[in-house]
Amino acid sequence: MSTGFIYDPAYLEHDTGRGHPECGRRLEVSMAHLAAQPWFERTKRIAARPAEIACIETIHDHGYIQRARGACAAGERYLDSPDVAISSRSFDAALLAAGAGLELADRLLGGEIENGFAMLRPPGHHAEHAMALGFCLFNNVAILARYLQKRYGIDKVLILDWDVHHGNGTQHSFYTDPSVFYVSLHQYPFYPGTGAWTETGSGAGAGTTLNCPMAAGATDGDYHAAFRKHILPKINAFKPEFILISAGFDAHRDDPLAEVCLTTECFRWMSQRMLEAADQHAEGRLIALLEGGYNLRALPLCIAEHLKVLAGVQPSPRSELHPMSQA
Repeated sequence: MSTGFIYDPAYLEHDTGRGHPECGRRLEVSMAHLAAQPWFERTKRIAARPAEIACIETIHDHGYIQRARGACAAGERYLDSPDVAISSRSFDAALLAAGAGLELADRLLGGEIENGFAMLRPPGHHAEHAMALGFCLFNNVAILARYLQKRYGIDKVLILDWDVHHGNGTQHSFYTDPSVFYVSLHQYPFYPGTGAWTETGSGAGAGTTLNCPMAAGATDGDYHAAFRKHILPKINAFKPEFILISAGFDAHRDDPLAEVCLTTECFRWMSQRMLEAADQHAEGRLIALLEGGYNLRALPLCIAEHLKVLAGVQPSPRSELHPMSQA
């Protein structure tokens, strides 16, 4: 199995300021951890590329894109709200983040890789059509879904979002679209306030949004139950031709920004279920893009377990997952 992996040091140039949880250090420690693993050599390192503006415009308003470019060029510190910190290089980093999935798609559909993971920032799933929100400038996974459809004629795309925060921007991008099935597991009620069970799509897209809100304190067992009772049956009924994952790791029990209590093992388990679904319905075609995850000890371990599943590496013993504490 060939797994593509994208990381670019330019992602670190998106400077969110001192003390901000969505910082470049997240990627630095994760990359250092991966580089120390012998199995990491099995992955195929792929260079990121900036997304074309035309691709970003399939999801975002042209005026918003230009406003984001101008705000970064002018050295402004925030875009649209204080929770989206920016710097002079943030626009370029956001283009590279949006382009990472596109490059993985080209390589996958060109036969070079079977699946892929992009360890990117800034994240994307909160970004709306014409507004930055929740650390996010461009909606990377939504842009990728549209790219698959427009460039390659993929009819049905599934997006699974397991970030602990609901992906409002992704949901809104496809809420009336029956060709993209959006599934989210997230703490609720919680930021950003969307993601109730009753939000299931509208118009032609009715029934192609599935929200699985989780209470504070939810555990691995709650997520397993949601998969078995709700998510996997819906995936089997939809029969996606391509699977995308908004892979946030902030539902880990050590994460400082939420109150869900998943272990590292749960992310491995969910990754395995999605790889099986991709094998069953989508010829194995799966791409995952990093979203959140803010504990600098837990994040590298979660990313590693996710990537090991994609690359076909046997799971680590539990003592290796969390050498300092049980996960």
